[in-house]
Amino acid sequence: MKYTTLTLLGLILMMSCKVKEEKQAPSSRPKLVVGIVVDQMRYDYLTRFYNKYGDGGFKRMMNEGFNCKNNHYNYIPTYTGPGHASIYTGTTPKYHGIIGNNWYDKTIKQSVYCAGDTSVQSVGTLEKSGQMSPHRLKTTTFADENRLFTQMQGKTIGVSIKDRGAIMPAGHTANAAYWFQGKDEGKWISSTYYMNELPVWVNDFNAEHSVSKYLTEWNTFYDIETYAESGDDLNDFEGGFKGKETATFPYQLDVLKDSNGGYDILKSTAYGNSLIADFAIAALKGEQLGQDDITDVLTVSFSSTDYIGHNFGVNSKEIEDTYIRLDKDLERFFQALDAQVGKNNYTVFLTADHAAVNVPAYLQSVKIPAGYLDNAKTRTKFNAFMEQTFKASDLVENVSNNQIFLNREKIKAMGLELEDVQEAIVNELIAYDHVDKVYSATTMGTTEFSEGIEALLQRGYNQKRSGDVIVVSDPAYISYPKTGSTHGSGFSYDTHVPLLFFGHGIAHGETIKKTEITDIAPTISALLGINFPNGAIGQPLEFVLN
Repeated sequence: MKYTTLTLLGLILMMSCKVKEEKQAPSSRPKLVVGIVVDQMRYDYLTRFYNKYGDGGFKRMMNEGFNCKNNHYNYIPTYTGPGHASIYTGTTPKYHGIIGNNWYDKTIKQSVYCAGDTSVQSVGTLEKSGQMSPHRLKTTTFADENRLFTQMQGKTIGVSIKDRGAIMPAGHTANAAYWFQGKDEGKWISSTYYMNELPVWVNDFNAEHSVSKYLTEWNTFYDIETYAESGDDLNDFEGGFKGKETATFPYQLDVLKDSNGGYDILKSTAYGNSLIADFAIAALKGEQLGQDDITDVLTVSFSSTDYIGHNFGVNSKEIEDTYIRLDKDLERFFQALDAQVGKNNYTVFLTADHAAVNVPAYLQSVKIPAGYLDNAKTRTKFNAFMEQTFKASDLVENVSNNQIFLNREKIKAMGLELEDVQEAIVNELIAYDHVDKVYSATTMGTTEFSEGIEALLQRGYNQKRSGDVIVVSDPAYISYPKTGSTHGSGFSYDTHVPLLFFGHGIAHGETIKKTEITDIAPTISALLGINFPNGAIGQPLEFVLN
């Protein structure tokens, strides 16, 4: 058969286009994406406790997947609500609007909770603890985008002991989010935002998996003498439980239960994570996740690590034992995924919503600068300044989350300029003990910062919701009791968190290149071939994707 030059050229072009189309054809999608958040997990928990971990949990993710060793939060404040929102939206409080766990609402003149919603009702309890939804989250999550992409056929289920840890990740279009109602009930609940009654499998779990079985003795998994990676069990830096004289192992949870909030005591023990793992495994089966070629999303937040860190501190035997036991729970969870969904049919990432500072009293004992803020002294001095300078005691409406909210109506009525009042407060507070930086809302809105604490503040500053003045304390100076740890700052002890990927579509390797928490959602979106969340500012981590 003879071909003209034109015909041959046409055939070559057709073949070239076909090859190009084949190269650009989207790769197969995982049947299930599992996002795991370990509340208050510092990056160094991976390395400090490494020799205590088995091969099926954290090490499986590191050995089979990709480890981003220099992963950080890129905004302030590093709290639970903003952290969970940022992981799944790929953006910061500046855009998604979750500026704290609670914040002062300048419109209604009262404090609001990030997930609180009085327009919905509790499901599974008569308490108000079920009146929750994501309505204050302003942007979409990658789970929302997956739902849109799949014409609402791909499921999204959120699970956490904390309501905000279940709700923020799952997003606006979730099929369900479940959280734990402790006190005298000890069961999993939801809200009418998602459903009018609990599914059969949740009712069965609540009935058949009585949480009483977790109220057992909490002792160390291994001989406590081998826990060389943490401080002495008996020390001056831990809180402990009511009804027990010392914060030392073992803890008889069934005995301590009534003095510590009933079933709420489980939240502050390693067994709270076991409860979450068991419920997540039940959700896999109950919701038939990952059983077809339409990608589902399961978000799981292990909350007990946060409660334990707040109570006992980041250097405690309790924290070490909690992570050893969490490693076992992760192994069980991954085995369930293997059995239910199939190896290489699912993709998992694991990170944290923030990290935490070492107990300042402990840091002081080893001669590291640290301490506690005297808020009462500061308040007295500041009030006197306001009276003397402006001849008014009611120009401040609220002080919360290291922010000052001014009474703008009063300032206007007095003929004062808002910017002048803000700057006067900035110049006053910067001279106070252990105040490192102070910035006004005007500065946040008119000056672009590209690095340092200032850039982190700006990414966490929401013009509509944030305050008039923002205060940054010295490193390791906190407003907190002298036992236990906390978080919220832009210092590395709060921003440096793990980021592990493994499973379908994930390369094997590691990097010390800096990555940011807002890169996670774009990376998963790129893996799925879906639209990025609508407020995303992060970039896909190409080296993570296989």
